[in-house]
Amino acid sequence: MRDLFWLSDEAWAVLEPHLPKNQPGKPRVDDRRVISGILHILKTGGRWRDVPPEYGPAKTIYNRYTRWARRGVWQRIFGKVAAAGAVPHELCLDSTHVKAHRSASGGKGGSLPKRSASRGGRTTKIHCLADACGRIVALALTPGNIADITMALPLLEAMRPTERLIADKAYDADRLRNWLSDRQIEPVIPGRAARDIVYPLNRRAYRRRNVIERMFGKLKNWKRIATRYDRLAINYLAAIALIATVTQWLG
Repeated sequence: MRDLFWLSDEAWAVLEPHLPKNQPGKPRVDDRRVISGILHILKTGGRWRDVPPEYGPAKTIYNRYTRWARRGVWQRIFGKVAAAGAVPHELCLDSTHVKAHRSASGGKGGSLPKRSASRGGRTTKIHCLADACGRIVALALTPGNIADITMALPLLEAMRPTERLIADKAYDADRLRNWLSDRQIEPVIPGRAARDIVYPLNRRAYRRRNVIERMFGKLKNWKRIATRYDRLAINYLAAIALIATVTQWLG
């Protein structure tokens, strides 16, 4: 028997109310089956044309994924489900590099950034804020050569207030520290060696930074996240949002 991915009854009960309703055109085929098929491909890293027939026509699976990505549906679902959780008292901030497959070259990202080229090949960087349970609460994509600190404030400004931010020394910048201080948020960020001012560090709290590192490791168990095959950045961002919703917020 083939190892297929199917949304559980519990996950579907939470996800289904957030799906688009009263859409024009012909009635959609079984949403649960189609979304399970999308997740199967994201998990296995297979080609869309090779989706198992148990999920329905491959063209239907692919079209649903890309059309809803273009319309921002997957990102909106993620936002609604994540916003329904409790206000996190502690957040972790970090990023991770992802190599882009040769099939991802040449795509236009719309309003989102493309990949960057370096000696290590073409890369994309995923920036995330995660709560104390390792659940993504905000995310963004940039080319792989963009500094981590660049996306710190855009991610934080989209969030509700928190009590503490944990991040590594790549985020040690006066602008970020001042922004946090103005909002009475404790920065748990080690200072860079070249700093003249030595800031105190809550080392006990800093040990919890591995929460976001473990989250990235689990996220990359999904092969279409570990390697970027999508030409369009908006499709790749949608895949991350959908997987985060299902694995972190519906589990």
